[in-house]
Amino acid sequence: MASSPDAAVSSPPAFLRSGSVYEPLKSIDLPRPDNETLWDKLDHYYKIVKSTLLVYQSPTTGLFPTKTCGGDPKAKIQDSLYCAAAAWALALAYRRIDDDKGRTHELEHSAIKCMRGVLYCYMRQADKVQQFKQDPRPATCLHSIFHVHTGDELLSYEEYGHLQINAVSLYLLYLVEMISSGLQIVYNTDEVSFIQNLVFCVERVYRVPDFGVWERGSKYNNGSTELHSSSVGLAKAALEAINGFNLFGNQGCSWSVIFVDLDAHNRNRQTLCSLLPRESRSHNTDAALLPCISYPAFALDDEALFNQTLDKVVRKLKGKYGFKRFLRDGYRTSLEDPNRRYYKPAEIKLFDGIECEFPIFFLYMMIDGVFRGNPKQVKEYQDLLSPVLHQTTEGYPVVPKYYYVPADFVEYEKRNPGSQKRFPSNCGRDGKLFLWGQALYVIAKLLADELVSPRDLDPAQRYIPPQEQRNVSMRFSNQGPLENDVVVHVALVAESQRLQVFLNTYGIQTQTPQQAEPIQIWPQQELVKAYFHLGINEKLGLSGRPDRPIGCLGTSKIYRILGKTVVCYPIIFDLSDFYMSQDVLLLIDDIKNALQFIKQYWKMHGRPLFLVLIREDNIRGSRFSPILDMLASFKKGMVGGVKVHADRLQTLISGAVVEQLDFLRISDTEELPEFKSFEELELPKHSKVKRQSSASNSPELEQQPDVTMAEWKSRPTHEILQKLQECSCLCGQVILLGILLKREGPNFITKEGTVSDHIERVYRRAGSKKLWSVVRRAASLLSKVVDSLAPSITNVLVQGKQVTLGAFGHEEQVISNPLSPRVIKNIIYYKCNAHDEREAVIQQELVIHIGWVIANSPELFTGMLKIRIGESPVGHFVTETARFMGNFNISASEVTILL
Repeated sequence: MASSPDAAVSSPPAFLRSGSVYEPLKSIDLPRPDNETLWDKLDHYYKIVKSTLLVYQSPTTGLFPTKTCGGDPKAKIQDSLYCAAAAWALALAYRRIDDDKGRTHELEHSAIKCMRGVLYCYMRQADKVQQFKQDPRPATCLHSIFHVHTGDELLSYEEYGHLQINAVSLYLLYLVEMISSGLQIVYNTDEVSFIQNLVFCVERVYRVPDFGVWERGSKYNNGSTELHSSSVGLAKAALEAINGFNLFGNQGCSWSVIFVDLDAHNRNRQTLCSLLPRESRSHNTDAALLPCISYPAFALDDEALFNQTLDKVVRKLKGKYGFKRFLRDGYRTSLEDPNRRYYKPAEIKLFDGIECEFPIFFLYMMIDGVFRGNPKQVKEYQDLLSPVLHQTTEGYPVVPKYYYVPADFVEYEKRNPGSQKRFPSNCGRDGKLFLWGQALYVIAKLLADELVSPRDLDPAQRYIPPQEQRNVSMRFSNQGPLENDVVVHVALVAESQRLQVFLNTYGIQTQTPQQAEPIQIWPQQELVKAYFHLGINEKLGLSGRPDRPIGCLGTSKIYRILGKTVVCYPIIFDLSDFYMSQDVLLLIDDIKNALQFIKQYWKMHGRPLFLVLIREDNIRGSRFSPILDMLASFKKGMVGGVKVHADRLQTLISGAVVEQLDFLRISDTEELPEFKSFEELELPKHSKVKRQSSASNSPELEQQPDVTMAEWKSRPTHEILQKLQECSCLCGQVILLGILLKREGPNFITKEGTVSDHIERVYRRAGSKKLWSVVRRAASLLSKVVDSLAPSITNVLVQGKQVTLGAFGHEEQVISNPLSPRVIKNIIYYKCNAHDEREAVIQQELVIHIGWVIANSPELFTGMLKIRIGESPVGHFVTETARFMGNFNISASEVTILL
């Protein structure tokens, strides 16, 4: 149903395609006797499945070929999955009969054989899964086409667009549905760990542009990838279905359970809602959205957005013979050139009005009507389907792949749309049978004839009727209450006992880490370290969960790890993270935004637990009043419009969600991993917190360095080391360390350790003193990247904008597709650092702020096509103002105000 890997596909001359090899359907849907038994009804569909599907199943791998004639060895994953689903659906129907003559077993195991065949093909590419986790791109992805009988790779990534995350997501989704119905598909721990690694790959779909369902990427078919709503939606649905799912079914135990990153899933949810009702940047709408928003994914829980998206698909793509895939789709039209894989610029204009129409989407609409209890819709599309069906010589129904306008009639059709007769796809190039269509026909008819129910086909409860949504009790459900009025539990933790005593004088009750025992308080990096053991498999060369931060939703749960009860504080309190968390005013905003985020997106049963870590540094000088106001609002029970309940950790734990990390229960021969909990600050007894900074004017004094880059960059290393030892000014130290870093490297030894360690200490001290110019220079020398940089850029891109990065007046980089943090880091530090080291980090601040604004108030950016971070008047104004106000010595919160 997508383009051929070796040509841009065009139809041969019209006289070679003047008709179909099939006869129009005459007898298959003739009225059958009213007294027909259940056995007779099922026998009718059994013969259809045997004759039009299972006869083509490979006896070795269980896969299904894409073309059913000519000996073509290609098997597409997506087509095979739908064929397996059809066999499974009929098996579910046969479960109603006691004496089924072995048909239930045969059909179930035909589905199992196919699902295991796909797993076999995937596991042979475990090296690609490992690469894709670290570097998601077309060259490292799992293949989407395999040899039907051997499972071998057939086409390289240069020859074919294998990057189709929708196929992997569909596999995970059907895997859950089939295992939930009682099938045993996954056999051992190697397969469990491999599937866990597939989940790691799917989690980051929100920033991985792919080729989509039609394998062409951009609408212009020029070899470029795009972020597709259909791919993101299927990934979201798969993650919701498989989270907490036991792959061994009822026979499973704790180590056969799959874990999903809640925050990654939620970013997929946000990205999908931002993209819809569009399919991608170049696709205004697309029929590929039907399996995303309806069967089998049911990815949307927003009824209004569902109706808007479905209405747009039907209004723009529905035709007499089926749905167009998308507007100006040249696939298999008479004007498409078969000798070219890609189109020329603007060539898609040729196909306007003559796009092929695909009857398969009538079937999707029939299934949707059954699930949503809309018999009128079912009948409408059944009536539309009947005239376009054909039959084999044995009398079994055939769903043509598409209907096309012959070359001789193209001009007439363009002048008067819908006036010309279309002809069905014939054999030869596209095979005798379109198995995806045949499979969906069986599923649709079984549902329409009430031989299986929607609940049978959806044991994982992907679709929940609106009136039942409040009553569904699931471990992780996409269907939350219409208005999420969750109360966030808050625990206030002071880093020292003397800080606790000081806050107590203002009526703020807190705990220290020691008082929270036996509950341990961890930074989120330690939880990342624990999750690193998830999915490790040395035999397959899989390393486990990638080094990705845990977001606010993940840190709002309680964890049981190696017999310990653990809570984690969010990354916004982590000093090892980007320096923006050291700005108290910005930290307060981050806390309010995090609480609002948790309130909006927390869908689990049990209340979220938000840990607020208060450091002595937070209350010094002018920072005390805003912090005290925020802590007082916690006591009142309302923070930024979010209901909160502050109490001791030991009290709050009973109402929280507990996650058992049983994958860490390793054998006695292996060493237990070591984890470091947050330690209480040890201070002299009877010492008091100094609220006012003892050196209130120190920032001004610190900004008068006796060292300049121009003076010292050509001095010998030993002189620089001597000066570094004598220099007490942090600004001077960071300049000298920057010279050493570039000249000698990060591991060069100074009196205080390596250069990089020394810079890190200067970075911390400058952050405590709020010397923002020093902080920014040190952060840039350490190549620090803010955690949410990639999602912030994605927030801009999904609104249909482009982003450019680069220093003002110099070369800039245009970003049109989401990128990984590693790639963005390279762009920022390559484009900005050559001109001023601090530009690289201040541009990150701008990206974070703009990403937040566009996600919450997209209307402010109406009419903008490109947001130029460095070159824009706003970016230039902020940068120049930062220079003017003290050599970049303005805080991150002041940058926000300027923006």
